[in-house]
Amino acid sequence: MRKPAVDYRELRWSRLNEPRFRHVKLLAGWLVYLALYFVTENLIPASRCHVIHCALDDAIPFSEGFLVFYVYWYFLLAGSLLYFLLYDIRSFKRLQVFIMITQAVAMLTYILYPSIQLLRPERFERDNVLTRLMAFIYAFDTPTGVCPSLHVAYSMGIAWVWCRREAGGTLWKGFTVLSAVLISISTAFVKQHSVVDILAAIPVGALAGLQVFGRTRLNRWIERGENR
Repeated sequence: MRKPAVDYRELRWSRLNEPRFRHVKLLAGWLVYLALYFVTENLIPASRCHVIHCALDDAIPFSEGFLVFYVYWYFLLAGSLLYFLLYDIRSFKRLQVFIMITQAVAMLTYILYPSIQLLRPERFERDNVLTRLMAFIYAFDTPTGVCPSLHVAYSMGIAWVWCRREAGGTLWKGFTVLSAVLISISTAFVKQHSVVDILAAIPVGALAGLQVFGRTRLNRWIERGENR
């Protein structure tokens, strides 16, 4: 079994400021995101939200088959973060910082320009496992706070980080890019996002990527490799 880059068995709360464990503190960004998610989902009424829609949305049919790619995103995101946390600290920092930047931009947008999409079907034409799962997702994930799509922005970051690693084969890197494309498309086919949300996420992801991989202070901090 491959040896982790850091022995997390020695991790203690009092050791979080040690160079070898300092990167773990980046996970606190998820706590901030969840708090802001609660605010945008529960404290901003739908009546204040701007409807996001374009003509292409009406041409895209609902297809529950794309739910496979939509849900796969959760596993790809968690799996990538866990793998990097264990075996590639520099890539972990890159992906987590990328995510935090897109979260900050998206949440600020959701607060300043609340959005909603009205694309969900009133009823499903078929009754199967996928449509039942889709109904469950609709029930707990409101159609507000949709533009830009974090599904798309995070997928960009995952593919970007995997592709920029020196290690890893071309086949896997191509697979992550294809995964990002299919996940992004799936958001429109399961009617979780408008095409506008997908397009709006691209510059957000590009901004995060330029900060993480460009000649910036963030990049220099990541490249220092202080956790090695």
